[in-house]
Amino acid sequence: MTGYFLQAFIYLLAAVIAVPIAKRLGLGSVLGYLIAGLVIGPILGLVGEETNAIQHFAEFGVVMMLFLVGMELEPKALWNMKLRLLGLGGLQLLLTSAVIMGIGIYAGLSWQVSLTVGLIFALSSTAIVLQTFQEKGLQQTEGAKSAFSILLFQDIAVIPILALIPLLALPELIDIAENTVQTASGHSENLVEGLPGWLYGLVIMGSIAFVTVGGHYLSRPLFKFVASSGLREIFTATALMLIIGIATLMGLVGLSPALGAFLAGVVLANSEFRHELKANIEPFKGLLLGLFFITVGAGIHFATLTENLGLIVSITLGVMVLKALVLLLIATFFGLKGSNRWLLTLSLAQAGEFGFVLISFAAQNNVLATDLIALLQLVVALSMFLTPGLFILFERGIMPRFMRNGSKRKPDAVNDKGPVIIAGIGRFGQIVNRLLVANDFKTVILDIRSEQVDLMRQIGTQAYFGDASKPEMLHTAGIDEASLIVIAIDDKETAVEMVKYAKLSHPHVKVLVRAFDRGHGYRLRQAGADYMISETYHSALELGAQALRSLGVHPFQAERQKHAYRDIEARQSDVLYEAWKDDASGERFDNNYRDLFMELQQLIDDALKSDLHDNHSKRRGWTPPPKGYAEEQLDKEQD
Repeated sequence: MTGYFLQAFIYLLAAVIAVPIAKRLGLGSVLGYLIAGLVIGPILGLVGEETNAIQHFAEFGVVMMLFLVGMELEPKALWNMKLRLLGLGGLQLLLTSAVIMGIGIYAGLSWQVSLTVGLIFALSSTAIVLQTFQEKGLQQTEGAKSAFSILLFQDIAVIPILALIPLLALPELIDIAENTVQTASGHSENLVEGLPGWLYGLVIMGSIAFVTVGGHYLSRPLFKFVASSGLREIFTATALMLIIGIATLMGLVGLSPALGAFLAGVVLANSEFRHELKANIEPFKGLLLGLFFITVGAGIHFATLTENLGLIVSITLGVMVLKALVLLLIATFFGLKGSNRWLLTLSLAQAGEFGFVLISFAAQNNVLATDLIALLQLVVALSMFLTPGLFILFERGIMPRFMRNGSKRKPDAVNDKGPVIIAGIGRFGQIVNRLLVANDFKTVILDIRSEQVDLMRQIGTQAYFGDASKPEMLHTAGIDEASLIVIAIDDKETAVEMVKYAKLSHPHVKVLVRAFDRGHGYRLRQAGADYMISETYHSALELGAQALRSLGVHPFQAERQKHAYRDIEARQSDVLYEAWKDDASGERFDNNYRDLFMELQQLIDDALKSDLHDNHSKRRGWTPPPKGYAEEQLDKEQD
């Protein structure tokens, strides 16, 4: 028993150390697990023969992952993105697999092995790519959205690939495996082995029908019964029981456990217990998947790497270049341009974590020989190690070039003049502009994002491309005759500099600015802004009042509480600003400021509590709602 505890401690310690370091370096959690496995396995030799046994157990994390993937695939959502999903994803998988398969056959491999290798290398790393998109704020770009469609198609395609691989088994490997099994054990866990083909087909169809129909009709009463107990751990046990039971059933009838789990996930995608299931399974999935990747890293043969270093590096670079060319071709065909085309190309050029799953599954089903397995694992791992470098290349080499090219667009000639100049026509600036235009005030809109300017023009809002932070652009827009400038850009430093310039060169112009937070608001005030407003202040205050109303507080009282908060905040604003301004430190948040800020919070709490027990409003400028207002609002909400 002590030996098991020691091995578990080594695996967990390696993960705890390696994964956070890898994430900080921008390598991603999957690479962190692989590195951890490399360190405790080939490098330090802390783990050894038990790795394969642990890997079989950890593969259950893959089953859980596919169950969760299935739960994300609502038919309606898939239908809405069918063109990208089938077009981009299907074409990428088909072309990449076909090209690699052709090269494999030319190199002397059998068509079964060549096809398997092609499918393995065609997949990319969902974990690394999506995490990097999020970290670098690229999710909303066209390139990232297209990449997500391809990754989603690849994740779905893993299911039929898992079903296909057993059909590609090589006779010579089957004979070796059968001899090994007969020597080790005299029985099989496959209950359908030896059945006639027609009966085997009926068993398969019946099993799939049971999972589909049973998952739809039987799971709901079961989960309702379990949920009525109010015990979270029993719900967790039920979720695990469901997945383990389905995986076992699929294994007993000769199908992939992952296929059954994926099918069950799709069936439960619209269940009212979907979110609870995901919350309970996610920790187990993450831990087992991490353990799986650690065992992959621990099982990598350094001897194979050193003996075939040139070959492995050549294959890795060849696969990545080939995938990049296919992706570039597809991106061009589907109309992606500029940096988006290169983002798609470089982000998906690596092999992915599902490659390890397919390699392991192909080995179990007698498709790949042992020496080839070690080679493929090293190629997949090395391509994933190189992925952060591709993102660095995109971020530092390609993006700046396209930004420079984009900046070659000449600023528009501003033909209009008006009393108000709006710098920035994003979600914030649009609302300000609508209010002004609705009240017959002429506005001149400037924005440095050409695509945003073009979008505004498409919806009937006249906007001009130009950098409002440049004095000559403001002069062209008519700041000499304007009486007001609204700065609604999303760059903190540029906003401060614009305020300084406007108040110094055009003191007659009032400057209204969007602030990101309290500290930014202080800097804008110090620069001379006439009015600053935090972009989240009023929306948060309004939402807080609505939360009170939703919890049964009378609308009149909720409105009074909102005004009480606003009054105290306004009265203390100057005190806090002076404390911030007097602080000589770089951050301008010393102990005096913190004490004052805490005092403000206490004043707000006291004022709200006092207002709560005060039967007479001392405020003016707001009329209480008429009698019966609360009841009318409640009826509307119920309707």
